[in-house]
Amino acid sequence: MSIEQLNFHGLRNLQPLSFAPAAGINVITGANGSGKTSLLEGIHILGMGRSFRTRQLKNVIQHDAGEFTLFGRLAGEQGAAGTTLGVRRIRGERELELRLRGERHARLAELVEALPLQLINPDAFRLLEGSPSGRREFLDWGVFHVKHEFLTAWKGARRALKHRNALLRRGRMEGRLDATQLDVWEQELASRGETVDRLRQEWFSAFLPVFEETLKALMPLEGLTLHYARGWDRKRPLAEALHAGRATDAQMGFTQQGPQRADLRIRMHKKPAIEVLSRGQQKLVVSALKLAQGRLLESISAPGTAVRHCVYLIDDLPAELDGRYQQRFCELLESMQCQAFITSVEPGALQNRWLPDTAIKMFHVKHVDREEPGQPASGRLVEG
Repeated sequence: MSIEQLNFHGLRNLQPLSFAPAAGINVITGANGSGKTSLLEGIHILGMGRSFRTRQLKNVIQHDAGEFTLFGRLAGEQGAAGTTLGVRRIRGERELELRLRGERHARLAELVEALPLQLINPDAFRLLEGSPSGRREFLDWGVFHVKHEFLTAWKGARRALKHRNALLRRGRMEGRLDATQLDVWEQELASRGETVDRLRQEWFSAFLPVFEETLKALMPLEGLTLHYARGWDRKRPLAEALHAGRATDAQMGFTQQGPQRADLRIRMHKKPAIEVLSRGQQKLVVSALKLAQGRLLESISAPGTAVRHCVYLIDDLPAELDGRYQQRFCELLESMQCQAFITSVEPGALQNRWLPDTAIKMFHVKHVDREEPGQPASGRLVEG
């Protein structure tokens, strides 16, 4: 699975662009502020429905435009027509317009499934140093793509959790809990939550050896461990934990145990990895996590179907890594036979990092001054 055509209009400081990326490695160079990261951002929005740079998608619209439109076409298998994806955001509206295979009103989950993406950028360090919510998102991305029943269970658990929390807050205000209603939503949360946990555990059992192998290829780190914590006491069912925690949950106004508290704990010699590893080591650990997602997705593709590959968006790969580890990263990425979009300020920074005879497609984002005074420069993508 790879992107064979991209058309972007009205995206940040980029001039309208239409280009055909390589099915393998695409290196995008340009000065700071030229629009390299904006190009990756456009692909990310196309496949995820959100930006990795801002919560407000209206901020992604070019300052003098009323909307942005993103279009992509995925390569088809064995001569079949490729899948098309489209995302449109009008400045004055709140909702995204999503299209899949030309049909309007596509669901976001369908776009995410059609275009599996992994992002490696400076913010990816949050997997180590940030809150558990970022690691749960990473975990659930993997489970979603390999466990078809996960999305239904996850949505059901979220709905039950929302209702239970509302009852807890109301009980705190009124001085009494509605035990009958709590029984109903706790039963639903326990049922759905146990399913979510089971699917997460199954995914993690398959993911862990792939991650360890990937990390070893980048940088062996003796003593680094990855552990899945489900979010409540391992020795008791969720229904029992919820019932026992009603009083303290009512005092807090929210549910303190459950699948919404799950985490991936990354430690080095039993200490949080973020406190021990250097910045370069942290980047390699995060990179191994992201690359292992794609390698696992490839390995468990259903028999008789096309192998599913991730598309990797890698912003400023040379940063934090010396030449030796840049080369290890590049050679591993190429051996995975996936599609990648990699940005770099220096055109020659990654020139000699690949396996022999590797076909690399090069693009450059050029600064173009606006004709009218006071307007910011724009970026124009050129090949070569």
